[in-house]
Amino acid sequence: MEGPRLSGIGMTSARTRERLVQRLQDQGIKDQRVLDRIRNVPRHLFMDEALASRAYEDTALPIGFGQTISQPYIVARMTEALLAAGPTPKVLEIGTGCGYQTAILAPLVEEIYTIERISSLLGKARRTLRELRIRNVHCRHEDGSVGWPARAPYDAILLTAAPVAVPPALFEQLSVGGRLIAPVGPEGRQELIRYTRGETKIRQEVLGAVSFVPLLSGLQR
Repeated sequence: MEGPRLSGIGMTSARTRERLVQRLQDQGIKDQRVLDRIRNVPRHLFMDEALASRAYEDTALPIGFGQTISQPYIVARMTEALLAAGPTPKVLEIGTGCGYQTAILAPLVEEIYTIERISSLLGKARRTLRELRIRNVHCRHEDGSVGWPARAPYDAILLTAAPVAVPPALFEQLSVGGRLIAPVGPEGRQELIRYTRGETKIRQEVLGAVSFVPLLSGLQR
């Protein structure tokens, strides 16, 4: 039986979620697996109750600590871009945040290794993912710029915060043929880029302009 946080309230109605999915389709999201996850993951669980009535708007919202839960379109776009090249068994996520992007992606891959530098955020994300019975996610409190080398190589790496340039350590942890999806650039001039690692060089493809919080180094409680 669903607990009170999962129970049906007006703002989580099927009609409200369907409007969001339709909007994402209108903006060009085509992967039905991704659209189904947007439809079925209860986004309101990943934010404070005070903002829950806005959970199914296509907008980024604050989650504390100077961080945001990403706009659903951006989550869908990044997930679709990551999955586009075929099966992606093992993924490294840099910036767990509240865990919403993690929850969207989790059933579409085999394993996710996710890193968050803010301990309090990571604790909340863990609890929400556990509540949703998502069990293929491995969490670590760490500086995202160093990655998680002990679990490398990864078939894909996803950054949910923007570095001015992608840390070299992350490319080193990407398998040959693997993809890295990241917002890159200084505030106000960021682009979403898909990098593909080849045998001798890394190819990059610009997917569009975006606006993300910066990727910061160091740990925070």
